[in-house]
Amino acid sequence: MSDYAVARRNMVESQLRTNRIDDPGIIEAMLTIPRELFVPPAFKSVAYTDEDLAFGDGRRLIEPLALAKLLQSAAIRPDQTVLVIGCDTGYAAAVAGRLGASVQLLTERHDDTTEIDRRLRDLGIDNVSVETGRLKEGLPAKAPFDVILLAGSVRAIPSELTQQLKEGGRLACVVQDDRAGRVTIATRVNGTIGKVTPFDAWLPELVTFRPAPSFVF
Repeated sequence: MSDYAVARRNMVESQLRTNRIDDPGIIEAMLTIPRELFVPPAFKSVAYTDEDLAFGDGRRLIEPLALAKLLQSAAIRPDQTVLVIGCDTGYAAAVAGRLGASVQLLTERHDDTTEIDRRLRDLGIDNVSVETGRLKEGLPAKAPFDVILLAGSVRAIPSELTQQLKEGGRLACVVQDDRAGRVTIATRVNGTIGKVTPFDAWLPELVTFRPAPSFVF
């Protein structure tokens, strides 16, 4: 067994299972997808650490436990459509794709799409498509979605995105202020949005969703 395979197993056993992550599909996906392939060479040795990795230029890979909490709370099924936003590397989309769903990954960086596509194809993941556009706008042309996953935190649930959910669809994100954060699942039911907060979590902020500053007189 390679050192990376050992690191993946240790990640699952020490970071995920000990923190109430027990969904078999998520466990299997995170055991098999090589996280080290989704980071620059200088970061491969720390690819399985229990913290977010910042690569510069705003690019990040979110910590394994936070991603697992989001995915488990979102309860993705194989027959569903998923939109992933804020995943600069493609790893979160790859894990969602291994759950069997049809996944759209939205990125604002044109230069990321070819590299992410190559990584996914090399791993045999052919149910993830990479789209380029403004994160805050989502993908209205491909909506509605069963699940929208934000791989980063926001200060409030983005209404632009909840409008792109199917009836019964869920938006999974971390809502946080300067003190604390919660995994939040916003579900669309009869045109209204209900929320539950099953886990504590902290993630770097997706600044594109930050509210515009208000004028102070």
